Amino acid sequence: MVIKNEIPILEYDDSSVEVIAPDQDVEDLKLPEKCLFAFLGNVVHEYAKVNNAAVAEELITVSNNIKIYVLKDENEDICLVQSPIGAAAATQVLDTLVSCGCKKVIAVGSCGVLADIPENAFLVPTKALRAEGTSYHYLPAVRYVDIDNEPVSVIENCFKKHNLPFVTCTTWTTDGFFRETKDMVQYRLEEGCTVVEMECSALAACSRKRGASFGQFLFTADSLANVHDYDARNFGTSSHEKALLLGLDVLRDWK
Repeated sequence: MVIKNEIPILEYDDSSVEVIAPDQDVEDLKLPEKCLFAFLGNVVHEYAKVNNAAVAEELITVSNNIKIYVLKDENEDICLVQSPIGAAAATQVLDTLVSCGCKKVIAVGSCGVLADIPENAFLVPTKALRAEGTSYHYLPAVRYVDIDNEPVSVIENCFKKHNLPFVTCTTWTTDGFFRETKDMVQYRLEEGCTVVEMECSALAACSRKRGASFGQFLFTADSLANVHDYDARNFGTSSHEKALLLGLDVLRDWK
């Protein structure tokens, strides 16, 4: 049944079947249960090449093709995917992965900081503000989506194992990279968001809708903490390889 609203993005269909299934073009694809869903650029492809990862499938789009790698990792296989940026594009890929068998998903990528946090610090979101549009097609309209407790705990324990400092946080997920206005940054900071990125709330909503468990950790990149003097810094690029290895270690620890 369609729950109607004057604002279209708040309308939600809670029961009828999709016209296009997320696995429609890959119905025979069976993927590992564990998946590292990465926003780490070429580091993903380089790691896959060095470690002889198999390409289980290549998702074809008009802008770029998404390689789905499978790593033979100790006694289990792990799915490794470099995601496109933005909630809608990333969630479309994740929906396919979950429909093909990925049920334990860890996402990793960078974030901008709203507070005074140094570059290359690690954070673990426990909830995400739904300021993007995609999540509203997967869950009814509420302000936040909580991140699943189990993967959050696994991430935290893995960081502690490595004696790696981290903090938990509330993240602001936005579609509008260029609409992070000075007043909006201050407003989000006042309501408890300390970082901003473009996928977390949508990925969490998709996972919950499809019956997968989802967690994410972030490393800090650019800074919006001083709204009068934006600082791109180095966009956290020196954390890419470290974050990839940590993500795989988190999945190994997730029993």
